[in-house]
Amino acid sequence: MLIGEVARRSGVSTRMLRHYDSLGLVRPTGRTVGGYREYSEADIRRIFHVEGLRSLGLSLRQIGDALADPDFPPAVLVGDLIRRTEDRLKREQELLERLRAIDSSAPGGWQDVLRVVELLHGLDSPHAARRQQAVLAPAEDGPVPADVLAKAVLAESDANVAGALRWALARAGGDAVASLAAGLRSPDAGIRRRAIRAIAELPGDEAASALVGALGDPDPAVRRPAALAAGNRGESAAVPILAGMVVEGTNDVEAAEVLSSLATDHGCADQVMSAFATELANTADPAVRIRLTQALAELPPPLAHDTLRQLTRDEDPAVARVAAALVAGR
Repeated sequence: MLIGEVARRSGVSTRMLRHYDSLGLVRPTGRTVGGYREYSEADIRRIFHVEGLRSLGLSLRQIGDALADPDFPPAVLVGDLIRRTEDRLKREQELLERLRAIDSSAPGGWQDVLRVVELLHGLDSPHAARRQQAVLAPAEDGPVPADVLAKAVLAESDANVAGALRWALARAGGDAVASLAAGLRSPDAGIRRRAIRAIAELPGDEAASALVGALGDPDPAVRRPAALAAGNRGESAAVPILAGMVVEGTNDVEAAEVLSSLATDHGCADQVMSAFATELANTADPAVRIRLTQALAELPPPLAHDTLRQLTRDEDPAVARVAAALVAGR
């Protein structure tokens, strides 16, 4: 079969077939009387072998080595190809994310594009100071894309940089909650903690809904700040967790203040008092009962007065003394 026919049937150009011949990769076994290349069936099979290996990413030199040695071990070479392909895909994914970030910023001109590119480069820096500078530098030029900042917040481990990112995110507006809410579904508790801290600083109903959803998180370091933030927004679903924080002694003063606000300003007085009553009934630990007594004192006097008076007769003298002092002070 002549070279033109081989090219039509194989899909390999005549130029590439001549190149294979010059490299010794696929040499036609025959020549016509006129000196034209003539390929046998074995030659054509070899062409398809070459093309098949090329489709895996092998170089022509690697293909020649593999076809020349029937005992050539493929495992090492294939493993190397896998690693290189994974690296390439990672780079391509990073490029895709950069392009999407630029597109989401709706640039009005190339200056806007360059500003986002500069931000992305800065956020990729291994130095925390450089990342923080990248976040704060564009402030005078206007907000930066919210989804870019949200993704950076979820990945940032440095407290100062994370604070700057949350500040910029609250300033940026846009649909930041959706990007952060995705972080709340992460199996990594650290990412969920960063997400809830950022959401707590964002306004709006979507942020409030995300905070309430995080109240059921298995990690207390996620659900506690979610409860504080949700309680400050008047979400009564936070009451049980806030009462539990008083019992545990974790941010108990802050939790008591939020419970007081819920009882006073958000119509949750009955629910708050019920939570206190349940916790008092379930513990005999004097330290816990003292914390609950002190938290009750944060509530409006008419609401907690009767319960505090009862605690002045508590079986534990220390609890009774604290309750008596609080009642006298009120």
